Amino acid sequence: MSSAVLSRPAPALADRLAGVASSPVRELLALLDRPQVVSFAGGLPAPELFDLDGVRAAYESVLWGPSARRALQYAPTEGDRELRARVAARMTARGLLTTVDDLLVTSGSQQALSLVATALLDPGAVVLVEDPTYLAALQCFQLAGARVVPVPTDEHGIDPAALADVLERERPALLYLVPTFANPTGRTMPAERRAEVVELTARHGVWVVEDDPYAELRYRGAPVLPLAAHPGADDHVLHVGSFSKIAAPGQRLGWLRAPSRLLPALTVAKQAADLHTSTVDQAAAAAWFAAADVEAHVMTLCSAYRARRDALVEALPDALPQGSTWTDPDGGMFVWVRLAGAPDTADLLHRALAHDVAFVPGAAFYAGTPDRATLRLSFTTNTPARIAEGVARLGAALADG
Repeated sequence: MSSAVLSRPAPALADRLAGVASSPVRELLALLDRPQVVSFAGGLPAPELFDLDGVRAAYESVLWGPSARRALQYAPTEGDRELRARVAARMTARGLLTTVDDLLVTSGSQQALSLVATALLDPGAVVLVEDPTYLAALQCFQLAGARVVPVPTDEHGIDPAALADVLERERPALLYLVPTFANPTGRTMPAERRAEVVELTARHGVWVVEDDPYAELRYRGAPVLPLAAHPGADDHVLHVGSFSKIAAPGQRLGWLRAPSRLLPALTVAKQAADLHTSTVDQAAAAAWFAAADVEAHVMTLCSAYRARRDALVEALPDALPQGSTWTDPDGGMFVWVRLAGAPDTADLLHRALAHDVAFVPGAAFYAGTPDRATLRLSFTTNTPARIAEGVARLGAALADG
């Protein structure tokens, strides 16, 4: 073989990938095929609670119905009109007045974030996030070339005084929030603080993305109006939702509600990304919403998840070191733990896996300096008895240290 062939340069990757880390949650899921492992790692809905019969019937009605061929054809970028009407009605019932024409159907809520980044962020733009925040959003904004700046939080979410200071100092393009049952902390922002955040960002001319996949999974207390429903939000607050938590994540269906002046740009961004979301999956989702008792299904989910949250929160005091703290969420999927002292939960994870239990170390959720003594526990995919066993194993791993 000639030296010329040996020295041939390899094609390069795009520079934008250099600062984007792989998701530790995805990596953990790939390692957890062993059935004996109790996993608190993935933020997954419980598969045994899927409405399998209802979803199967919905696909059958679409593929055997009079519009079967249309369901297999290309479709409008904005999405299935009947499905958007169902979403609009549900959002309006939650206090966020919405019409069909306010909505864009996306391939999961994650694509909605990608479209927002494409439409609103130039390289070097500043994005503000809660600290900690949803790690896949961090990936999305980093891939867009944005500079991600964390804003301090407390037990009620983002700190408005800190937000006001960062808005003045950084002149951001966008603020990203998960204000209801946040991933990873489980915290919920109260109504008064939501109104303050809307007013602050309106005054500074900053877009706000309200990521809201968990709101229907409420186990305690009264619902809180979405940020996008507050006075003054119409022109600058985008609302992102998902079918994954109440229907089935495998369908990859979400939606984006946006101000009318922004929807054309988001539609063009989606056309460039994938033309449109799967036609047959949208049609089946619309058929499921039409035929199923969706409210009863959501109540079943909430009943099961409430018992699982309770089992986790009740088991933690006996397993964690004295002085540790954790959230007790009103809904959603996650409990956020801070261990006493200054341990590194990445090191703890190795010991935990040896005890057949898994969690996500907290460092990955921080845009700034991470608190390495934190970790995220998801309670939705294990029964109460299995949760108690998993927490006991976590306690044994902590004792090993």
